[in-house]
Amino acid sequence: MIKAHKLISSCFGIGYLKGGGTFAALACCLCWYFLSRYGHSNSMWLSVSTIIITGIGIWAAGSIDVVWGKDSSKVVIDEVAGMCVGLLFLPVQLKYIAASFILFRFFDITKPLFIRSLEKLPLGWGVMADDLLAGIYANLIMQIIVFSHLF
Repeated sequence: MIKAHKLISSCFGIGYLKGGGTFAALACCLCWYFLSRYGHSNSMWLSVSTIIITGIGIWAAGSIDVVWGKDSSKVVIDEVAGMCVGLLFLPVQLKYIAASFILFRFFDITKPLFIRSLEKLPLGWGVMADDLLAGIYANLIMQIIVFSHLF
């Protein structure tokens, strides 16, 4: 069972790379783009996928805590879930995906506006919640940009 937790938490080994969080978010963006452009652009499907990734991430990150320690840098499923939130309901265009990626990574790394405080939640909830809020902030800014035609 530990192997499954490691595989999921590290997003198939991406978490073992230096800068794994950035690579995991980037991989999410690429998958989002290609899946959305070529067959799965339905917002409901993308929303359900985001919820499933988040649920699996909470379970896997919480279970791997005892092996890797609290919020190990190898755990990058949280970046994938947060990036998915950052992309929800946006037009699937490279410029919006790239801007959302930059905003998400900014919020995820700097952790302003109550993001850091969410890390204190127990087990997988603390691992995932800060990235989900970073994704929400990125998405809110992107919604303003898209609907104001600023970009």
